[in-house]
Amino acid sequence: MRGFINEVIKGIKPSGIRKLFDVADEMPDAISLGVGEPDFETPWHIREEGMYALQKGRTFYTSNAGMPELREAVAEYVKRKYKLHYDPKSEICITIGGSEAIDAALRAVINPGDEVIYPEPCYVSYEPCIRLAYGVPVKIELTAETEFRLTPEILEAAITPKSKILLISYPNNPTGAVMEQKDLEKIAEVAKKHDLLVISDEIYSELSYRKPHVSIASLPGMKERCVVINGFSKAFAMTGWRLGYFLAPKELYNGILKIHQFGIMCAPTASQYAGIEALNEGEADVREMRTAYDERRRYLLAALKELEIPCFEPLGAFYIFPDISQFGMNSEEFCEKLLKEQKVAIVPGSAFGKCGDKHVRISYAYSLNELKEAMERLRRFVTNLRANAAIRT
Repeated sequence: MRGFINEVIKGIKPSGIRKLFDVADEMPDAISLGVGEPDFETPWHIREEGMYALQKGRTFYTSNAGMPELREAVAEYVKRKYKLHYDPKSEICITIGGSEAIDAALRAVINPGDEVIYPEPCYVSYEPCIRLAYGVPVKIELTAETEFRLTPEILEAAITPKSKILLISYPNNPTGAVMEQKDLEKIAEVAKKHDLLVISDEIYSELSYRKPHVSIASLPGMKERCVVINGFSKAFAMTGWRLGYFLAPKELYNGILKIHQFGIMCAPTASQYAGIEALNEGEADVREMRTAYDERRRYLLAALKELEIPCFEPLGAFYIFPDISQFGMNSEEFCEKLLKEQKVAIVPGSAFGKCGDKHVRISYAYSLNELKEAMERLRRFVTNLRANAAIRT
């Protein structure tokens, strides 16, 4: 029988995140600090709205673009929070999480051979989604020395006549890096100069610890060339509800909506009712969770400093990205050895791009008690590594 699998699919590697966690799931007493999922339950008042929708039999399809009430709530929310102005009837679409929105946006705008520029380290889905749309991934490797921020100089160097899209994500997964308004203004000028479309994944926009998040689409002349991706998973602890949205000017919106219509139909109805409640009444919940994450963030920075493991200070999201190059092994070897010897699962930095290989990603979307136990185990692990290295020398 001939092979039926698409050649592009054959060339895509499985996610580098899941491998170790499948092992950890089978390991008694293992501590897993890898999956980007809040440890908070969805706030009760939000859950109640979803349950009430089920009790009332509100289980039918909604409009492809989502319930009008939810789109209106999104419009008010992004206007209030991020100074973004979108028409709920023609520029906002509710999706199955942010991931569907990213995939649909890329497929709607890429023609075969178009180049998509994106900074690494980055979310593991970007390169596969670009390839699945028959685009050409163009990676920009960032480092802790520049705080993992994209600069106009390095962006300019990556642009060719085939460049069409810049895909960015700040606050960033896996590094926790942020881009402030002054940084984004410089990138916006390059995008306008070279007529680039910007797809901005802002799923962690509510988790910025020093300054409020600024969306690149809110800058002068940028709304018409931006697709903004956001959702409910991280801010409202609603990962399993699978609810996100994209914002786009009408010219782009209709094309992306077609892919959503034919591929998905609509987001789950009960989730949409819960989403309305989250946007309208969830501000206090977001503040409470953000405060807790910030406490954990500061604890991990102090613990890693005590262990003499260098680490760039993350100012957003809920990840920390320490440098483990002193131990003389790549990130996958480090993580496998840590899991085997101390039963702590974290993610190799190489999962987020080759330039991440001297780092590991630790999620602090877990309780302080778990983080403290994990750091104690990490202390034992690195103490042993250093002792063994001293013996060899």
